[in-house]
Amino acid sequence: MQYILALHIVFIVTWFAGLFYIVRLFIYMTEANDKPEPDKAILQAQYRIMMRRLWYGITWPSAVMTFIFGPWLLFVYRLAYLTEAFFILKLCFVFGLALYHLQCHVIFKQLQAGTFKHSSMWLRAYNEVASVLLVAIVFIIELKSNENGMWLAVSLILFSTALYLGIQLYKKSRLKDKGESGKE
Repeated sequence: MQYILALHIVFIVTWFAGLFYIVRLFIYMTEANDKPEPDKAILQAQYRIMMRRLWYGITWPSAVMTFIFGPWLLFVYRLAYLTEAFFILKLCFVFGLALYHLQCHVIFKQLQAGTFKHSSMWLRAYNEVASVLLVAIVFIIELKSNENGMWLAVSLILFSTALYLGIQLYKKSRLKDKGESGKE
């Protein structure tokens, strides 16, 4: 039974690693779109290869294996968790993560086709959604009790606020750098 838990955790980690990195590649691909030729073509060709290998070789298989070992773990350990408030909340965040994954797939397909619908700054902010989901899921599983729910909410609000402020600072610094480089 511990092997099931270990494998579930391994696939969660590799799934999140894939989700974090794929959006970084989306950002690089989008920024390469602003480069002059032949740099643009060379970079985008390489990013397409990297994205395809990551998405189909690591991220999708990890997601599938997570969804195999998770229910298996639930069945082996405690079906009673399905009636626990903390577990239902965790499943809601996991559902959100699955939706995030599917939205990443849509963006992946768009970029593979050469369609750029989002700015690199939008993608940077979007990348942090996975961070919020990760923190929420881990805190819910570790805290478990309803008494800790308030701390979870406060933690998520603080974490999300810190991420938002970090993104805004980064955006300002990029705009400042562009302004300075444009003067030279």
